[in-house]
Amino acid sequence: MLLGLSIRDVVLIDRLDLSFRPGLCVLTGETGAGKSILLDALGLALGVRAESGLVRHGAEQAIVSAEFSLSRKHPARVLLAEAGIAANGDSLVLRRIVGSDGRSRAFIDDQPASIGLLRQLGEALVEIEGQFAQRGLLDPATHRAALDDYGVADADRAGLAAAWQGWREAAKAHEAALARLKQARADEDFLRHAQKELDAIAPEPGEESRLAEQRALLMNRERLTETLESALAELTGERGERALHTASRQLERLKDKAAGKLDAALAALERAAVEAREAISSLETLLRELGGGPDSAEKIEERLFGLRALARKHSVTVDGLAALRQEIGARLAALEDGGDAVTKLAKAAENVRKAYIAVADKVSAQRRAAAGKLDAAVTKELKPLKLEKARFTTVLAALTEDEWGEAGRERVHFEVATNPGAPAGPLAKIASGGELSRFMLALKVVLAKTSPVPTLVFDEVDSGIGGAAAAAVGERLHKLGQELQVLVVTHSPQVAARGSHHWRVEKSQAAQKTLTKVEELSVEARREEIARMLSGAAITVEARAAAASLMADGQA
Repeated sequence: MLLGLSIRDVVLIDRLDLSFRPGLCVLTGETGAGKSILLDALGLALGVRAESGLVRHGAEQAIVSAEFSLSRKHPARVLLAEAGIAANGDSLVLRRIVGSDGRSRAFIDDQPASIGLLRQLGEALVEIEGQFAQRGLLDPATHRAALDDYGVADADRAGLAAAWQGWREAAKAHEAALARLKQARADEDFLRHAQKELDAIAPEPGEESRLAEQRALLMNRERLTETLESALAELTGERGERALHTASRQLERLKDKAAGKLDAALAALERAAVEAREAISSLETLLRELGGGPDSAEKIEERLFGLRALARKHSVTVDGLAALRQEIGARLAALEDGGDAVTKLAKAAENVRKAYIAVADKVSAQRRAAAGKLDAAVTKELKPLKLEKARFTTVLAALTEDEWGEAGRERVHFEVATNPGAPAGPLAKIASGGELSRFMLALKVVLAKTSPVPTLVFDEVDSGIGGAAAAAVGERLHKLGQELQVLVVTHSPQVAARGSHHWRVEKSQAAQKTLTKVEELSVEARREEIARMLSGAAITVEARAAAASLMADGQA
């Protein structure tokens, strides 16, 4: 709901602060007083296009702030959260600053924001109905949601969206598996050839480093052999292991006479003999490895180079060949049973598709029933509004499967025909300005309880009518005000008399400049204003009596 509107330097308004309340709020005044300026100013705060001509002559900038109450579940909070703007309070302030050069800036609760976000919030908070309005129910894109709010169960709408999402996920899984299978089949010859090469060489993890070490060893075989044989000769000769045994036997003979002084030396000689035997064994083993002959070196080198060439071919490391072999084997195995997996996913996707269609059929049936009910209710409202020859129709157009979505399988739009036999068409294109406002009034009265927008603005909804028709407009605006906050700019005394709150807009001359002023009227001032609307400049006793009667009837 709109709580307040603050205007600074907009056209003929220098400084104006208005507070609004629930119910039907009427704004009256003579033609040219500046009522449209108020709507232009509100439009700025709601994100409509800004023009430099809106800045009051002599001022550097125009500023408009609109404050709204914001329930905890209002859709505007979702928009704010997505934009990263915190809205923890129960109200929201939209502010627009327009410079004399036409450039503008937007703020939401004093936080800089884009004009686009301001416009989105404006559409969620206020709907302006009038000859030049292009938003709200004049936008066919909103008609399906309006019909669903009117007559489709929330649980079924949520179920439809969930079924659509499930179908999309299942379809994507099937498409991905099919693409993988197609790619695998295209690569099958290559994979089988690669597997054959890898199976033939049978790479092992860590094999490259082992082969490199063996190759380096064999490349120095001759020098190593000569050195090893010389070392073995020393260890097994007179100065080696044999010398240790000889020394140990000699000391053993004198052990008893040395009072234990030789025990440590004998133990050390024994350890040395053991270590010498181990050294001899290691050297002999290495000599045997080196004695494998030239074929061994060639085989090691051939295998090492073969592994490295295969690794380069597949753009992996040598140590990665073993993993590649396993991967290719797995891909070929998947290829062999891939057809079955794709078939299962296709069947699963078709089952979810059928579930979506079942829920969509249920929603479509509710839409058809709601459309008939809506058409009848709107038609009933049209006759008192002097539109008895008009025909309102809710059209459900089937979509192709490619156009199906989470909202179902049909497009919804409202059409009207203003005269019998005339073709029906979109609201904004068929109806004239005054007719359009009354069509929208009738539609809004019917949809009031389900409207997601808490504030409605009607601009001269009573244009071109009077008497009973104007009274009917006033009655419906009053009824609508019991569900929503309604602001109406009117020239009709019958409409003004129905208002819960009343403001008068008038021009005044001050210091050689013309300004627009807005005053909230007391009960007595309201009677005078309605009397003026009835009789003109000269207010008669009869006009005051008629005004009092209208006001009494309006509040009954």
